[in-house]
Amino acid sequence: MISEEILKKIKPGAKIKVYEGKTPFAGLVIARKHGFEPGATFTVRTTLAGVGVEKVYPIHSPSIVKIDVVSSPKKVHRSKLYFVRTISGAKIRQKLDVSI
Repeated sequence: MISEEILKKIKPGAKIKVYEGKTPFAGLVIARKHGFEPGATFTVRTTLAGVGVEKVYPIHSPSIVKIDVVSSPKKVHRSKLYFVRTISGAKIRQKLDVSI
């Protein structure tokens, strides 16, 4: 179970590492849906071998061992960062003021 302190830090634009077992999946949170409900999810996006990969994690999933919040943006003006799918890493850093 994820602590409420960590859940409040998981917001669009945050860079996180999600541990499902031993290997982490590190990336940028591009969406958070349904608040703290039982069906709540967050979407993490990263680029692996030049291909964009997205994973949707349920917040109340027992398979999530740990979540580390690496960095959080100063201010994000959107709740869903779907535009990140079409722009380069340099533009993302410029717009969100966060390193990818």
